[in-house]
Amino acid sequence: MATMGVTTRKTLKIKQVGSPIRRRHDQRETLIGLGLNRIGRVSELEDTPSARGMIAKVAHLVRVVEER
Repeated sequence: MATMGVTTRKTLKIKQVGSPIRRRHDQRETLIGLGLNRIGRVSELEDTPSARGMIAKVAHLVRVVEER
């Protein structure tokens, strides 16, 4: 029996590796929007164009640890 309507969503696991100190205010708020606010924190997000854009905006402060 096939399951209908069930889709597997891709997720991204990102880790903050840089400090928001001496960064623009919008970059600091982007980190908070991604669920990060301290170095070493890891957040798991749905792989959407908006999440990818936010990651690109603060690419110098985060690393993509895992894509599922």
